[in-house]
Order: sequence, then C-alpha cells, then structure tokens
Amino acid sequence: MPRRGEFRRDFPDAGPDPAPVADRIGERMVRTTSATKRNLTNRVLPSAYACSQLAAELADEWVEYVEAAGLTAGTVQSYQQAISSLCASVDLQLGQAASGASLGRDQPDLARAVATWERTLPSGFPAGSMRPAILSGAIRVLVRRRAEHPERTVAARVTALAKAGSGVPAGEYEELDEFSWEEKQAMVRTAWTAVVALEKRLAAGWERAGRGQHPQQGSWTGIDDLLWGLAHGEITPARISEVLPPPRFWPEQLRKCIRRPDGTMPHTARTVLTRWLVAQLWPTTMDLHAFRVLLVDATGHPPEEVSQLTEEGVEFTPGGVRLTLVRKRAKRRYYRAFKDVSLELADVIETKTFKDQPRREPGAIARRLMQVTERTRELAHEPDRKLFVRAVVDVDRELKFCEWNPEAPLVRFSTWLKAHGVTVEGKTDIRRLRKSTKVERVVTSGGHISEAANDHHEQTFKSHYAQGTTLRVISGEVINSAQEHWLKQAVEGPTVVTQSAVSEDSTQLQEIGLSKQEAADLIQGELDMGVTHCKNPYDSPYSPTGELCAVAPLRCLECRNAWVLPSQLPQLLLFSDHLERMRNRLSPPRFTAIWGQSYTNLQAVITDRSDEGIRLARKHIDDGGIALDLPLSAHVEFDG
Repeated sequence: MPRRGEFRRDFPDAGPDPAPVADRIGERMVRTTSATKRNLTNRVLPSAYACSQLAAELADEWVEYVEAAGLTAGTVQSYQQAISSLCASVDLQLGQAASGASLGRDQPDLARAVATWERTLPSGFPAGSMRPAILSGAIRVLVRRRAEHPERTVAARVTALAKAGSGVPAGEYEELDEFSWEEKQAMVRTAWTAVVALEKRLAAGWERAGRGQHPQQGSWTGIDDLLWGLAHGEITPARISEVLPPPRFWPEQLRKCIRRPDGTMPHTARTVLTRWLVAQLWPTTMDLHAFRVLLVDATGHPPEEVSQLTEEGVEFTPGGVRLTLVRKRAKRRYYRAFKDVSLELADVIETKTFKDQPRREPGAIARRLMQVTERTRELAHEPDRKLFVRAVVDVDRELKFCEWNPEAPLVRFSTWLKAHGVTVEGKTDIRRLRKSTKVERVVTSGGHISEAANDHHEQTFKSHYAQGTTLRVISGEVINSAQEHWLKQAVEGPTVVTQSAVSEDSTQLQEIGLSKQEAADLIQGELDMGVTHCKNPYDSPYSPTGELCAVAPLRCLECRNAWVLPSQLPQLLLFSDHLERMRNRLSPPRFTAIWGQSYTNLQAVITDRSDEGIRLARKHIDDGGIALDLPLSAHVEFDG
C-alpha cells in the first residue's frame, strides 16, 4: 500500500487483446489523518471517466501538491471532489471527444469546458454556498502548478484561464453569534459543578479499588474487585464481558450501576458496565468538555488551542500560570500569562455562594485538569504529553488511553449540554463561547478593541467578532444615547411661557428654570432676539461657548435657550409667513432639511394660542406697528 504522497498505477496483465488506454490508467491515492485521528484514504480513478488523460494529469498534480504542501484532510477531499466534478462535466460536454481531452492540447477546447463547468457549478449547491468557489479555486491551483513545471505542457488558453480571476461567486460565510450572558453563565456554572463531581467520583473509585483484590480471589461481580483489576491492569474490559454471567444473575449493587431511569437494563449491559467501571477510575470524553468550557471562558482563547495544551506548555507561577499556546493556522507559538485569585472553589459550590461572577482562574483550572488526568497521561504514552487525554472502551471492548476527541460520535459538546440540562439557542458550537468572552472584554474595557484582540490583529476582531448581537445592541444604545443627548442639547426646542407665568415678581419663571436675574431681564425685554427671547445668547449650542450666537433668530425655535412670551405672537406669525414663502420656493426635501424642525415647533406654538389672540396679533401687523428683522441670507435662499 503506498505511503502518504505516493500514487499507484495498476496495469492489467498483458494479453493478446490489450485493454484500452483509459483502463490502463490506475488510481491515484492519498492518505491523510483527520482531526479526529482517523486515517483517511482519498482516491481518484482516472479510468472511471472518458477524459481519463485529463483526470490522470490533475490527479498527479493533486498527489504531489498534497505531499509538498502538507494539506489537511478536509482540503485534500476538496481537491478530490473538484477533480471528480470537473471530469464528470467534461465527459458530459464533450461526449466522445472527451477521450482526447488533455491540459496540454488545444483541441478539444478544454478552456471552454472548464469555463462552462465553473458557470454551472453554483447550481449544484445551496444559494450563498462557499463550496463552488473552493472547488473552482482548487482546479486553478492544480493547472497553474502544472504550467509552472518545466517538463509539463499546458495549453496557452488553459493557462490564461487558470491565471485569470475566477468567475465563481465567493459565497457567504455565516458568522457564529455569541452565547447570551445567561447561557454562558449556565454553561460555566454547570462545568464547575461537573468538575467537582468528577473529582469526587474518581477519588471514590480509587478508594474502592484500594479495598478490592483480583476477581479470581474475590468475585467477578464485586465492584471493588473489578475496579482493582482494571486499576492494576490485571484484567481487561473484554475479560470482564466474557466472565460475567447474564445480567439477570447480577447482584443488585451491580445492576443499579447501569440501570436506566425507567428501571430497565440496556441490551449491551456488559459493555455499558465495563465503561461505567472505567469511568470510576479515569476521565472519559464527556468529562473533559467541562474543562474546555472553563479554559475557553477563563482565557478567551480558541477551544482548539486550549485542548492542545501540553505538560511543558503549563508553567505555574506564584501569581498564576503561564500557558504556551499553538495556533496551527498561523503556524506560530505564543505565550500568555494569567493571574489567579485565591479562592476555594469546592466551598463556593457547596455553600451555593457561586452567583453572578464565575471564577476565572486558568491556573486553578489547569492544575485540576492535570490532577484529574495524571494517571491517564501515564498510561496514554502520548509523545507530546497533552493534558486532554481520556480513557475509552472501544467497540472491540479494548481499553485505550489516548488523546481527547471532542467530536467523537455520541459524546460531542451538544451531547454534554443536553446531558447536563443546559439549553442554548442556535448552534451548539463551543466557538461561540470564545466570542462571548471577547464581547465581555470589549464591554468591560469600554470599547477598547486592542484589549479584546489580544491574540490576533484588531482588523480580525472587527471583521470576525464585532458582528455579534451583543455588540450590535451596545452600538445601537450608544448611537441612541448620543442622538438623545444631542437633541436635548441642541434641538430640544424653546420653552413657551403662558401669560399667567409673566409677573412682576417672576416667581413662576424662576420655578421653571430661570434665575432671578434672568427672569427679570426676560420680562423687561433685554433678552429679545427678534422671534424669541434667549436665556443666554453666549451659551448657544450652535456657537463656541463665550461667543454670541451666530444663528439667531433663524434657529431660535430649535434652541433650548429660547423662551417664547405671549407678547411675541406677532413676530411668530410674521416668521410663519416667511417660512410659508420658503416652503413654496424650496423643494420638500430641501425645505425639510433646512426649516423642517423650526416649522414644526413654530406650528406647535401657534396652535396653542387662542383664535382671539391670533386675530389681535394680525391686527397689530396690519396696522404696521410690528416688523420682523431677519438676516439677508434668510431672504435669498433657493433650492440649488
């Protein structure tokens, strides 16, 4: 069997009637290791396509590229899928002429066939999918790689197509939203409870194992003896399953260990029992989810990084811990120091004082993780000495101590949440917890992105983390607060004074916000600005403090400093006539932008006046005793 990076060509035995060329082109094979430590074999069989020569050329480049670049299992599969998809499309387009298709030939026109394949590729995927662009890009990479090889010929049109920009839409990536504050609190609280329960369970299990003896001298149905045998490596889960009698003959203390909530026994009782026994001595896959939740919440670093921590990567300091983290995508190693606060967690949990603020001490979490997995790490023989190791009984009833696999079937993060009664909205993705921690840091730091983006660039934070619901809500609140503040400061409008409030002693004016001197000046007309009176023309929201207001009287009806007295009704009516003329001259959008707020406030003031008061004010205007002085700019505006 070929090693990774090699390919195999299988030729049939020579005979009097040799097989066609397409049948003599053997499969290409690449072996990779997935993120779950499974060995994967990816194959391309050129003879399965009419364009076998084209498939073989692309497959050769694929095999060599995988070896040279060290591609991950997922990327390898993408290239395999792209080759298969293109070759199937070429067969369909060219028919019998597909047998002559080759990257090095001008005929048939392979560039046109590839372009057609790219044009129709998105139709086979959901709208907005990123997959078509990935497949198209994979073929272009292989073609460009072949074109750069000095001994391999690629047609000029195909080379030009590969070097040009792809016409396949890039698709849309749906960003994960962070967990809500309540959901995150529930997860952290549950994780701490699970850690304490795990520590008690393992302590009790090893205590029972210390009281047992070999089952041959003791009993094969005694829990203490079975635990002793597993702890000392004297028996195996397979041996336990072979020797145990049928479940109906088990003693009650053995049966209740695996009895279901409804009182029934599982069909695979022996296997379930062996896994239960192993879980009394070593942490299982489900147990380690709690530690990952706590480390992601406490450090704010990606879950794939904290779950790859090693013994050498944890250095305890007097004030906390120093972690060595590895970012695989960026291929770099970096270090982070965290401070701890002295607090006994067990007492906090048991006394139920663990309320609003979760205990975030990476040093304490790492120390407890190392204590829990100490025996497992000694038996795992992991060369990297990783902290996240587990004990598992596989389908062959073999006991293994190996690296933790959080994506193992039936024990994923979603299963852990469900088992502990934690419900969340949306996807049950642990990466959302990291986003929640990042958002909290932004809120705590008052919006300083540099403090939250402590393990990547600020631009990455803005494009990846700033799209969450929490930050959007906060941004909306900030905008609303700013708008409200501005409206209160500048566009709150004038204060309208009734006739009864204007008195010689100015008592009522003082009660509604004026000082004694300001009230006296207002009554005497010393603050008259033409259309309204002004509380302080040197404190205008439209001009620098200390300078005389530059927009009076045109913006007085939009100003918080303006006070409207009953005696100013004639000036208000004249100003209303002026605005009506401007309303006829300007387009509606232009009028609204310039005079809309003043017009609205003015109409509200006039509406509150009595018909008799308005009639008398008009009479004063007609008699010629009232005039309105406006700046020249108020008369020459036009809709540009």
